[in-house]
Amino acid sequence: MKHKLLAAVLVFSVCMTDARAGLDEGVKAAERGDYATALKEIRPLAEKGNAKAQYDLGFLYERGLGVAKDSAEAARWYRKAADQGYASAQFNLGNAYRQGLGVQKDMAAALNWYRKAADQGVVQAQYNLGVTYRDGDGVANDYAASVRWFRKAADGGFALAQNELGVAYRYGQGVDKDAAASAQWFRKSAEQGYDKAQYNLGTQYMLGEGVAKDPAEGVKWLRKSAGQGNAGAQYNLGIACLAGDGTARSETEAATWFQKAADAGHPGAQFNLGVLYLNGQGVQKDQNTGVAWLRKAAAQGLPPAQQALQKLGQH
Repeated sequence: MKHKLLAAVLVFSVCMTDARAGLDEGVKAAERGDYATALKEIRPLAEKGNAKAQYDLGFLYERGLGVAKDSAEAARWYRKAADQGYASAQFNLGNAYRQGLGVQKDMAAALNWYRKAADQGVVQAQYNLGVTYRDGDGVANDYAASVRWFRKAADGGFALAQNELGVAYRYGQGVDKDAAASAQWFRKSAEQGYDKAQYNLGTQYMLGEGVAKDPAEGVKWLRKSAGQGNAGAQYNLGIACLAGDGTARSETEAATWFQKAADAGHPGAQFNLGVLYLNGQGVQKDQNTGVAWLRKAAAQGLPPAQQALQKLGQH
């Protein structure tokens, strides 16, 4: 299961321990959307070498808040703060190098700054390092190293890392396969509202994988994930509704969930929705619509859809 690296900057926070009242005033101004005042208060402090002010000024340039958006200027200010050991700036500078925003794209430099931030406990940086080692992006693929970084971020309560640690245990990537441990990490993440973990936990309950099989509990978690737009959960919820597995059997509800997942491009949902239209199950019978959905699934290489079109004499 692949996930993109985090690229979001960290939000402003009032530095209560900073002796400079101007910095606090600048941050408060930014928080209420008064970026002109924020710049007026923050820039002089940044120019005098205040690391937090330099970070905040970089943030304003990165987002184009009160100034023209300027990735190079953002990276310049992040570097000043990062060189002073400011962890959030180190993380954002790592993102800049990874994406080539305001600086030449350089994965080695990105990893260097991520490590500095990660060593200071920035869970987003720890997570990004985990993804990087898992995918072999700029470094040799190393599942064991990936798990070490995911675990640091997961122990810090970071939901995305908890889910990834669950995936590692589920498939034995960098750790011994352990379905029970997988379910425990998925639950930690799912309880924080992360849709992918809710989906993963739901499927484990449906299958009895690492937990006692409990379709009703599985459907509960699938609904939470599906409600957030997770196409895989929507598809599996449609299957459960069609079979009456863990929920009341309802072809109409199954069609509703298949439709949502199909609209998101899920090939299995497109195929199932096409079949429902062909048979008039949960929807009004409509061969043209049914064939159209089968074509979408077939175009994604789904063999059952391709075979169904052949039987219908469609090309």
